[in-house]
Amino acid sequence: MKGSAYNLRGHNFIAWTTGFLMLASLYAIFLYAPLERHMLEVQKIFYIHVGAAWNAFFAFFIVFIASIIYLKTRNLKYDVLAAASAEVGLLFTTIVLLTGPIWARHSWNAWWTWEPRLTTTLILWFIYFAYFLVRSGVAEKARRAVLSAVFGIIGFLDVPIIYISVRWWGSHPTIDTTGGGLHPMMLHALIVTVLAFAFLYGYLCQKAMALENTRQELQDIKEKLRESI
Repeated sequence: MKGSAYNLRGHNFIAWTTGFLMLASLYAIFLYAPLERHMLEVQKIFYIHVGAAWNAFFAFFIVFIASIIYLKTRNLKYDVLAAASAEVGLLFTTIVLLTGPIWARHSWNAWWTWEPRLTTTLILWFIYFAYFLVRSGVAEKARRAVLSAVFGIIGFLDVPIIYISVRWWGSHPTIDTTGGGLHPMMLHALIVTVLAFAFLYGYLCQKAMALENTRQELQDIKEKLRESI
């Protein structure tokens, strides 16, 4: 009872902190941060785009680490963590793919171009979409976990490619940093938004882990019922 009470308090803390930071990020983006000199209002999408992107990469890093630990220990709790983190990472990557073209249209005058970072991010989305196809297509729990772990480890290799794609090809839209870097108020807004997405990741990951545990418990019950018939 005491442990569940602590878990509930921790969950409520993350939920309330996430809500507060989300509201704070909206205030920082639309009311606090100044307009960028070239993109004006369109640049506001930058904060959401970057906040979602950095936390998507973090989510897939957790998938990578949890998958390695699962293959070493065969403890299914790491498979649950990897699956939950991948689910949130896929959601955040979807946000990146939706906001990127909106932000970049000002630069390219097109909703989509096969620019390296957008293209490699789209590949990342398909990789982890396929990750869930693998999970849904394999009924046996241990085999599903092994295949998912291998897929999760290989899929993460696309993340550093996304990061260095701009350095290689340099075609991604950028913020004007004339004068020595990002404007301090813009930087504050970015930090708050990244933190908001980080807490949102924690909240959604908790929910996804609980859901995945429930799915596995239901699968166990179904298997026991089949054996008893």
